Amino acid sequence: MLYGHAPGEAPSLLGLAGATNLLEGSLADRTFDDLKLPCALTAVDLKSGNEVIFSKGRLVDAILASIAMPGVFPARYIGDQELVDGGVLDPVPVAPARSLAPKLPVVAVVLTAPIGGPAQPWTIPIPSYLPRLVTMRLSKMRYALALDTFMRSLDLIARAVTQYRLEMDRPDAIIRPRVTNIDTLDLVDVHIVVRKGEEAVEEALPELKRLSRWRKRFHRVTGVRS
Repeated sequence: MLYGHAPGEAPSLLGLAGATNLLEGSLADRTFDDLKLPCALTAVDLKSGNEVIFSKGRLVDAILASIAMPGVFPARYIGDQELVDGGVLDPVPVAPARSLAPKLPVVAVVLTAPIGGPAQPWTIPIPSYLPRLVTMRLSKMRYALALDTFMRSLDLIARAVTQYRLEMDRPDAIIRPRVTNIDTLDLVDVHIVVRKGEEAVEEALPELKRLSRWRKRFHRVTGVRS
């Protein structure tokens, strides 16, 4: 099963056994040095409270740490670190991106809704093979409703943290696809999601063109190539 637990995984609502097998099969022992483009992934160490930026080492370990949504997916242990999704502290890691290429503009892709407006509802992932009547009753249980309230509150917190980081790190442009109606664990049609991304890029195209012209002027005046 995709979300089954592997032996020894930390407690969580869902496991990453399937995802781990998929990553191990496709990436094996490849490292960041094997990538054609510079890349950095972020996580948060719950023991120290600090952000951890991966730009070296084994890709599979970095990915599993970076996607470990607290409570939903198991934390990843690397050495003495207990690692979870980097979005806990920095939902839009502009600074790590800027460190990879300081001379280039940074375009931030924001997946959360702006501040203001109702909180995004969240439902407990329930296997599709269960009868509809059973799933409806499960979704209306006291614990399910309590979890929904908790998750909607986290949605508002995530929006506020995102806005704070954007104001502090100041990306050169922002692309915001309209995907807030999609839950993190929803099964989606990839083509639809890609189209939403394309539409967001088209809306931001004037700003992206401005950045491109700025980059060309920078190269012409300074002679520095990025």
